[in-house]
Amino acid sequence: MTAATPPVLAAGALCWRIVDGKLRVLVIYRGDRADTSLPKGKVDPGESLPQTAVREIAEETGLSIVLGAPLGTVDYTLPNGRDKVVYYWAAEVSDEAIANSTFVGNAEVASLAWVSMKKARATLSYPHDLAVLDRFEQRLDEGNARTFAIIALRHGKAVPPEMWDGPDATRPLMQRGHDQAVALAPGIAAYGPRKLISSTAARCLATIEPLAQLLDRKVTATAAISQEAHEYNQSDVGSVLLKRLASKKTAVLCSHGPVLPEIIAEVARLSGATQQPALRGAAALSTGEYTVLHLSIENPTGGIVAIETHGPASA
Repeated sequence: MTAATPPVLAAGALCWRIVDGKLRVLVIYRGDRADTSLPKGKVDPGESLPQTAVREIAEETGLSIVLGAPLGTVDYTLPNGRDKVVYYWAAEVSDEAIANSTFVGNAEVASLAWVSMKKARATLSYPHDLAVLDRFEQRLDEGNARTFAIIALRHGKAVPPEMWDGPDATRPLMQRGHDQAVALAPGIAAYGPRKLISSTAARCLATIEPLAQLLDRKVTATAAISQEAHEYNQSDVGSVLLKRLASKKTAVLCSHGPVLPEIIAEVARLSGATQQPALRGAAALSTGEYTVLHLSIENPTGGIVAIETHGPASA
């Protein structure tokens, strides 16, 4: 393969749960390959990586999951010589998901097993899966296995100010912005947000609407995170985020380019985070992009557990 050949992208999750007070992780036995691995699969056209992870877990295990914090990537070379990169997340599986599992053994995935960390190490066929297990175990030891997220979303591409005669807050999305809003919704939904908050600007409300429809959740519109309030020093980002950290439930805040650094800086301040270079990069979002800041449920003021940034899936 040439150096210009892009790698095969895939995504999956280390699924875990507590059974009778003991940690168990999910491994799958693939009959067609006679190996044991963590569930994962290739990105389909038009999918984002988080979307792929949730879909693949559902297809391979019958489990409906919500993504927790990322566990990094593993990469290796396929038999045909092409590179492959797999993105992993942690995902705690609920009792409800277990009860509603639709898994039936098949040619691809013959069986599932919930095993101890020790048994997983002895059972998994590939060293790269063990690396993912190591990362999760470190997070577990730090008390950061259970997380919630603050998702900072920049609105989609809007009609430029010079092409709009009305008030700035009424500027609508362009068609590209509407397309971005539809494309990003499944990726954000993969994190299972419980609260959707938006600036009162039309471009923000239109961006978050496809996500609201997908999740069947209402959007709370507030001027506290609007660009107009920011420009007049009337924003109240701190109060909005203080409530979100206190609730310990994943929330989306859809706002504007100039406001996003303030939102992310406030999450950092309230959580005691110190990852300044990563945080600066996380705030520099293009239209339709979002940053996911993962915080520990057990210790939400103990810093940010992980940071990841995504954009709309491309066809």
